[in-house]
Amino acid sequence: MNDIMGLDIKTLLQENQRQREENQGLRDLIARQEEQIAVLMQRVALLEERLRQNSRNSSKSPSGDGLGAGKQNKAATGRKRGGQVGHPGTKRELLPPEQVDETVELKPEVCAGCGQALEGEDAHPYRHQVTEIPPIRPQVTEYRIHLLTCPCCGTRNCGQLPDGVSMGNFGPRLQGIVGLCTGVYRLSKRTVLSLLSDMLGVEMALGSVSGCEKAVSQALSDPVEEAGRFARSQNEANADETSWCESKKRVWLWVMVTSLVTVFMIHASRGKKAANQLLAGFCGVLITDRWGGYNDWPLERRQFCWAHLIREFRAMSERDGESARIGKGLMEAAKDLFDLWHGFREGKWERGVLQARAGPVREKVERLLKDGTVCSHKRTAGTCRQLLKRFPALWTFLGVDGVEPTNNAAERAVRPAVLWRKGSFGTDSASGSRFAERIMTVAATCRQQKRNALEFVVAALRADLAGSTPPSLLPKQQIAVAKTA
Repeated sequence: MNDIMGLDIKTLLQENQRQREENQGLRDLIARQEEQIAVLMQRVALLEERLRQNSRNSSKSPSGDGLGAGKQNKAATGRKRGGQVGHPGTKRELLPPEQVDETVELKPEVCAGCGQALEGEDAHPYRHQVTEIPPIRPQVTEYRIHLLTCPCCGTRNCGQLPDGVSMGNFGPRLQGIVGLCTGVYRLSKRTVLSLLSDMLGVEMALGSVSGCEKAVSQALSDPVEEAGRFARSQNEANADETSWCESKKRVWLWVMVTSLVTVFMIHASRGKKAANQLLAGFCGVLITDRWGGYNDWPLERRQFCWAHLIREFRAMSERDGESARIGKGLMEAAKDLFDLWHGFREGKWERGVLQARAGPVREKVERLLKDGTVCSHKRTAGTCRQLLKRFPALWTFLGVDGVEPTNNAAERAVRPAVLWRKGSFGTDSASGSRFAERIMTVAATCRQQKRNALEFVVAALRADLAGSTPPSLLPKQQIAVAKTA
């Protein structure tokens, strides 16, 4: 009996030990699975956040949002479509008489009521102007170059083209039109051929379009280089970059925007090397997003774009837990800040008042960012740490004239280039990229200065043919200062 009881106790102890080991194994398995679940939950949250990304909470472009994505449902205002009551409408103003090519007097000959013959003139007749473009016929000049032999010495003498006449088949104005069509109006080369034939009566080969682009690029080289030096001498500038394609390889299109001059550059790099080349010698305040390529610029001469910051704050607010509270608080602070800024821009208060009223907003932002550094969401915590590290660069616009709180100027400038890239897939060679840089620089700068881009390009082409000084992209007052010096 004792032997049997001893055997049962021994068996029970062995079974107990086995179950203990099995339970420990299950606990270890559960712990590992909980770790895996936590990792997978983080991945799911990250993927869901990516799915929610749009142009309002990330750097994604509006064109990638899709139909209706990222749009706010605004309450109906009850107003009808179109111009509202009190809106200062616009209308086409009549040209002065000296700018009218033909005037037709329309006088009634007899009275519509009784048939009596009418004479005299209306002192203030109603003026109705119709603008029309006459049929365009290209002007072709033929130069007959004679080769004559001297009867005395037998020397063969060849006639010379006049100064300013191209050895090619197309004149400066036609070359300028082609350059603007491809480089500014983003028409394909074949579409340009159709336009020239249908509207201008000019027949041109496909390769000649590239020839015109090369001529335009060469003529604009010096003016664009001068514009770059001028831009880098300014007190403030906006900068941005976007992807580009050159010879089917990914490169980067950079832009530097000042108040009166805009300069483009295509570079193989998106890093500091390219940024330093674009901004070489620039000592003013730089307004950009938080891209690391600009990190060589000191914080006291940096202004981070608040439009980009608001997108990041919105992304924080759409996450779970403490991140949502911090993100919503930062968005409220940003709204208060822009209300103050718009009031300053509208002249409601002076800069000193702006700085004083922005003080509490600054303190609130700093407090929320510090809270965010210990947030359980890693991305929110990382963003808050980075912003605190560069905190002074958020507020430069409060104290420096001419500095805006957003980088909208650079983003607007780069938008036409993005459309060009999407339509033509970039450029096929380094020389094509130089043409793109130069024609975009001229178009943007002429638009800023309210100058005619075609007339500028034509003047540059004529100067290049004549070997004379090309026109300048600098503002007129700067040209006058340069000549005086």
